Amino acid sequence: MRRRQRERHRTGRVGWLRAAVLGANDGILSTASLVLGVAAAHGAHGAVLIAGFAGLVAGAMSMAAGEYVSVHSQADAEKADLELERAELRTDNPGEHRELAAIYVQRGLDPALAKTVADQLMAHDALGAHARDELGISGTLKARPVQAALSSAASFAAGAAVPVLAAALAPADVAFVAISGISLLSLAFLGGLAAGVGGAPVTAGVIRVTFWGALAMGVTAGVGALFGTAV
Repeated sequence: MRRRQRERHRTGRVGWLRAAVLGANDGILSTASLVLGVAAAHGAHGAVLIAGFAGLVAGAMSMAAGEYVSVHSQADAEKADLELERAELRTDNPGEHRELAAIYVQRGLDPALAKTVADQLMAHDALGAHARDELGISGTLKARPVQAALSSAASFAAGAAVPVLAAALAPADVAFVAISGISLLSLAFLGGLAAGVGGAPVTAGVIRVTFWGALAMGVTAGVGALFGTAV
């Protein structure tokens, strides 16, 4: 007897993957740009390291706060929608049956079958059925503010550690090249990994992230060199 192979879908990874990729990408890019800008302005090695470490801490806290506020707003909206749906189920249960059945008719079921499905699902879990099929809220995609905030902060710090460590370990005469190269390689790896996990073309993900990363670091280094020359 053949064992049934369990299907592996990617939707369960959407929430944490988005936050983790965004955090790590921002950590590498913003911190590397900051470090390169200070270095291009002829900053001392100690100043470069301080700038990198300060960028790591400030960026991680900023990502955590921003992600928490954003996702919490989504969670509040979901909670309000569920409360409204709960009230409608109490005051107009027959109407909610018809509404759910109409949704299934729009998705291709014939009216009789749609009514049977709606009746059975609502008998099992009326609020869950409406949350999923009317509001698009499910346990897999439910907003989780704390999880998103911690994931963003941790991933930003992990990404930012790359250029900071490169600045700390590379000899002073090759630090600029080392920071740029290691950061771009890390961005390329991250772009490919995110694309692969998400089911998108890996090459396109690598090119996209690397191009914008190189552009951002180049512009920031140029600004630093300009101000360094002016000073």
